[in-house]
Amino acid sequence: MAISNSRVRGSLAALGMAAVLTLSACGGAETEAAADEPTEAATLTVEDAWVVTADDGMTAAFAVFNNPSDTDIVIASAECALSPMELHEMDMSSGDMVMQEKEDGFTIPAGESHILEPGGDHLMLMELSEPILAGDEVEITLHLVDGEQLVFTAVAKDFAGADEEYNHDDHGDHGDHGEDEHDDHGDHGDHGDHGEE
Repeated sequence: MAISNSRVRGSLAALGMAAVLTLSACGGAETEAAADEPTEAATLTVEDAWVVTADDGMTAAFAVFNNPSDTDIVIASAECALSPMELHEMDMSSGDMVMQEKEDGFTIPAGESHILEPGGDHLMLMELSEPILAGDEVEITLHLVDGEQLVFTAVAKDFAGADEEYNHDDHGDHGDHGEDEHDDHGDHGDHGDHGEE
């Protein structure tokens, strides 16, 4: 039985349309799957964020960064409208506690947390443009190495060690404050000799 050309052309057109629809459906599924994957900024969470109160100069912010994903997340830098910021660490390699910039950023390993705390890693506000008072909420933006950003708010709190650890222009002098205090205390111990005289 002869098959007409019109029927053949119709069948081929239908097959071509079906192939296009199939490819479109596959491409759409892949796009949706990629869109459903959480970004590093969406995965990283921030807890217990606070910043030390200060009238001017420098101060520091602390927090707990949680990374529940299966990939390491690296914080490259941070910024704040009130001050330029740097990522800092406390280094003991010289025998003294010295504060210095952590140039390779903060790495939060997969499935772990990274704690910023006094005497350890912290976010440094280098030069305040206005005072930070107790109860103020300071917005900080983290920049990740993949180009994404994460914004969080730190609540301002008074902290007794702030003047010694953070409010000095020369970072290298931070490690000396504890020694100076100990030296002064040692001089006080000589008071007992006066009683003997």
